[in-house]
Amino acid sequence: MLLDALTLQLGYNATLVAIGAALLGVAAGVTGTFLFLRKRALVSDAISHATLPGVGLAFILMVLLGGDGRWLPGLLAGSALTALLGLWLVQWLSRATRLGEDAAIGAVLSVFFGFGIVLLTVIQTIPAGRAAGLESFLLGSTAGMLYSDAVVIAVGGLITLGLVILLRRPMILVAFDPGFAETTGIDTRRTDLLMMTLVLAVTVVGLKIVGLILIVALLIIPPVTARFWSDRSDHVVMIAGGLGGMAGYVGAAISATAPDLPTGPIIVLVAFAGFAASLMLSPGRGVLSSFLRHRRFQAAVHMRQGLLALAQEQPIYEPLTLRLLRRAGLVRADGVPTDGGRARAAKALRDERRWTVLRSMEAHEVAASLYDGLREIETVLTPDQVAEIDRRIGLPKGVKP
Repeated sequence: MLLDALTLQLGYNATLVAIGAALLGVAAGVTGTFLFLRKRALVSDAISHATLPGVGLAFILMVLLGGDGRWLPGLLAGSALTALLGLWLVQWLSRATRLGEDAAIGAVLSVFFGFGIVLLTVIQTIPAGRAAGLESFLLGSTAGMLYSDAVVIAVGGLITLGLVILLRRPMILVAFDPGFAETTGIDTRRTDLLMMTLVLAVTVVGLKIVGLILIVALLIIPPVTARFWSDRSDHVVMIAGGLGGMAGYVGAAISATAPDLPTGPIIVLVAFAGFAASLMLSPGRGVLSSFLRHRRFQAAVHMRQGLLALAQEQPIYEPLTLRLLRRAGLVRADGVPTDGGRARAAKALRDERRWTVLRSMEAHEVAASLYDGLREIETVLTPDQVAEIDRRIGLPKGVKP
């Protein structure tokens, strides 16, 4: 069943939902990257919660006008208006009062969300509202989604993605260095507003699939996951878009096979699974790679201390040090050094003396700062410089490093 969903074999409507969710995920991942780099992730939380009263007001207005209160474009338009109002209030409170941005976000988020819940409660008391299904905007749902709804979501996600790609350069520059961006003629305030508007667009488009509570996760989890795999901003943007699209596609496919489960949480859980895998397995910042680097560093320290002990004919009591020396063929089973071990030990002791002299030479202050007890001195000095140090400590000319 899941394989059928992943290969788009569950019918026309399920296919549209999967494609729409994938496009939404790509747009959310790419857009959320700039929000993450700008360190303004909480703003998306205020925007998403500010959409709820717009949904309720739009429903009431459409019913009063004699229309279908569940018409998705109308609901999304209402949510966009209140989200825009919430975004403006956050910026105004941060700029015109002594409140910090976090306090402004908390105030706007709680007031708008509380007002939205009141509106939904009132809507349930009217005949037309009992079957409205507006609670699906909280956690997302694709059950009963119409062809026109899927088209609106897919087209909205595609347009937002196109705008983000078109405007990515100034947004990246503002995210990393607002001061430099201003010197190049970029209006940082306008760029920030544009960034927030794109986030608003993704939030509004994703209400039906992911829901207003969890759209924040789809905006933030893919960029955070992508950051484990690259240091380059353009690569992070592309990886985040791919991860968001995968989460949306796979989550929608799983939801299609289990209609009783809400779509939004499934999509977010798929995104979190990618985050957890990256946290553990990414080569640069993953837990596993960090653990292996620590083990390698620990082994190098033990080897270095063991070689220095051999050179000075001191006993070695640490079992791990002896085991590493034996494994490298530097000592025999009884702890007596081999010929190779004696040579390596003499080289280690000679290097320690060289580093000691180097740290006392002002001309090599920068090179001396690289000393960590493990680095080979030949990696920071030329052969002539090493020879000069050897002359200072009285080593015979031509001693091999």
